[in-house]
Amino acid sequence: MSDLEILRDKIEKKTLEILELLNERGEIAQEIGKQKETQGVKRFDPVQERKIMDMVAAHNKGPFETSTLQHIFKQILKASLELQEDDNRKALLVSRKKKPENTVVQINETKIGNGNQHFIMGPCAVESYDQVKLVAQAMKKQGLSLMRGGAYKPRTSPYDFQGLGLEGLQILRRVADEEGMSIISEILDTRDVESALDYVDVIQIGARNMQNFELLKLVGSVQKPVLLKRGLSATIEEFMYAAEYIISQGNNQIILCERGIRTYEKATRNTLDISAVPILKKETHLPVLVDVTHSTGRKDLLLPAAKAALAIGADGVMAEVHPDPAVALSDSAQQMDIDEFNQFMAEVKGFAEVIQKAPAL
Repeated sequence: MSDLEILRDKIEKKTLEILELLNERGEIAQEIGKQKETQGVKRFDPVQERKIMDMVAAHNKGPFETSTLQHIFKQILKASLELQEDDNRKALLVSRKKKPENTVVQINETKIGNGNQHFIMGPCAVESYDQVKLVAQAMKKQGLSLMRGGAYKPRTSPYDFQGLGLEGLQILRRVADEEGMSIISEILDTRDVESALDYVDVIQIGARNMQNFELLKLVGSVQKPVLLKRGLSATIEEFMYAAEYIISQGNNQIILCERGIRTYEKATRNTLDISAVPILKKETHLPVLVDVTHSTGRKDLLLPAAKAALAIGADGVMAEVHPDPAVALSDSAQQMDIDEFNQFMAEVKGFAEVIQKAPAL
């Protein structure tokens, strides 16, 4: 046996010794966790953690740097803390570990998440009664009843149209009552939630507010379904945690919405992360929609993006419609007019029927 092989043999033996010691340490950590639970003591103990770090510094004789070893032991402490936690307790309330079956969100007579695919349409911003009325009538002819519309508009520039506010909600409600629609509208501020409850059927939390934690907690405490949009640069994990803020307050009527994320690509307004749909469906029990308007920002891409969303298993598609997009007060270039909407619906509904009949992969 060569000198190198002898040294490698020693390394392997030491590795196994360390492995055995680590597992023994883990077992002790689990016992400590049980004692803490019995005594009602918090699992995380910063004083004890500091003691361990000081011990490492005091007894380190090299050749590893003390900072390197402290980093390693920090990871061991973190892993030990996780061992002390109940796996079921660690699981998020939105996860399938907590609830294996699908959550079905009830919006008046419509159910989201029960296997049927739906279409949520409406203007980007509420501008007038007549504008909303025309869109609602066109939707009704297509058999749709879930209408979106912005009364409060988060705009990049403070000089752009900010929405009609409460008046916009009143217009939406009036049209909804006349045409048999359910209203989905974004609320930006905690101060507006209470008044919005009288007008909306679903509270939308937009991308820019996905991590407005006080707003998330507040809508989690009311008895209204919530449509939560993914943040512009949010990871899927961050998206799930945002939903967790809502469900942790008692409201499990949550719909997730993939609306594209910001990347370096400029060909589209955002980059549609279509793979987020099956990941969210696998990791959570919540229904998932895809907003094809904001993810693409291009009317010529709405149909293929919608087909992709339906084919990959989304519970529905959201898009924007305006009677005369050229004069729209916000996002005029990406909204369909009534004729384009009718053509879109004719093609996408036919595709949806094919998907529904197709055997599961």
